[in-house]
Amino acid sequence: MMSVALNDALTLRARGEIVCAREQVVMASDLLARLADILIGACLTIANHGRRNPSVPAVEPLKTSSFRGSTTKDAASWNNFLHIVLFGSRARFLQKLRILSGAIDGVSREFDQVVEDLTAYPLPADESWETVHSLHYDLSTCLLEMEVVSKSFLRTLPSDHVPALAEDLTRSPLPHRHRSRFRELGASIQLLRTGS
Repeated sequence: MMSVALNDALTLRARGEIVCAREQVVMASDLLARLADILIGACLTIANHGRRNPSVPAVEPLKTSSFRGSTTKDAASWNNFLHIVLFGSRARFLQKLRILSGAIDGVSREFDQVVEDLTAYPLPADESWETVHSLHYDLSTCLLEMEVVSKSFLRTLPSDHVPALAEDLTRSPLPHRHRSRFRELGASIQLLRTGS
C-alpha cells in the first residue's frame, strides 16, 4: 500500500496536481513508518533468537552499490568494514541485523523529514520528490535483505524453536515512533485547495 500511495503521489505530481500529490505522499510516509517499525521489531526479535540458537547462517555484507541514498550507503559501507573485522558467523549475523535495523530507521526518519519539507512550502523542490523515490528504493532493498536473512535463519533454526519465534514475531514490541501526520496536514492542505 505504501508503494501504491507513493506511485500515486509521483503520478499526481507529474500531472501538476500538487495538493493531491502531497496528500498521497503524506499517506505513503505514514505507511512507510508503520512498515519500518515492523521491520525493526523483526530485526530485534530475530537477533534475540539468533543469540540463543545453536547455529546461525553465514551472511554476506550489504553492498553499497545496492543503495541510492547516503544513509543506506554509509550503513552498507560500515557493514562491509565490520564483516572483515568480525570473524564469527554469529557476530556477523547479529551485526548485519543491527545495521539493517539502523538503516531502516534512518530511511524512515529521512523520508518523514523530506515529506515534511514537501508539505511545508508552496512549491516543493523537484529534488525532494526524487529523494522520496530514492528512499523508497532503499527501503525496498532493506526489505529484500531482511527476507534473505530471515529465510536463512529459518533454515538453521531447529523445528521445535519455530513456534517460539513465530509467537515473538507476532507480539514483538514495536518502537511506536510512528505518528500520523495525515490529520495534521489535512487543514493546511485544505487551505491550499481553497486558496485561503
